[in-house]
Amino acid sequence: MGANPALGASAPWYRHRWPWFLMIGPALVLVGGVVMIWLATTRPDAMVVGDYYKQGKAINQELRRDREATRLGLVFESRYDPAQGKLRGRLLSHGKPVAAPFHIRLAHPTQPERDRVLEALPDAGGRFTAAAPKLEATHWQVVVEGGARDWRLAGSWDWSKDAALEIEADAP
Repeated sequence: MGANPALGASAPWYRHRWPWFLMIGPALVLVGGVVMIWLATTRPDAMVVGDYYKQGKAINQELRRDREATRLGLVFESRYDPAQGKLRGRLLSHGKPVAAPFHIRLAHPTQPERDRVLEALPDAGGRFTAAAPKLEATHWQVVVEGGARDWRLAGSWDWSKDAALEIEADAP
């Protein structure tokens, strides 16, 4: 029996396309795994809370403050002017202006170091202006609370999509 001339001298495996094509998938998985490990080790998870019991007690206090805002009939309205870097608005209680100072907390959705606390000093008409330069266009969690932290309004807002923010206390 003679050698089959059709088989001829075959090229080594690395000269064919199919082995390389089949190795692309596992190679990409390895690269993706290395990237994920790097991300997991270099960026701490800010959402994990160490003391769950203390956080549970804090939630009960938040509910008490929400009920107080409802009792006061609070409505918070504001607009952001990116050209001037100012947050303007007013705070009403049962339709009447609130002239007492309060805080506006803006929580960044993913990076706690970008959170902001603005001091609002309203005039007799309940209108305020607070400096907020270079406010990032993202989905902010907004918490408005009294100066003595006795009431609280909470909502979310992306000023680039919704020009105005209105947070109203729940109806009793």
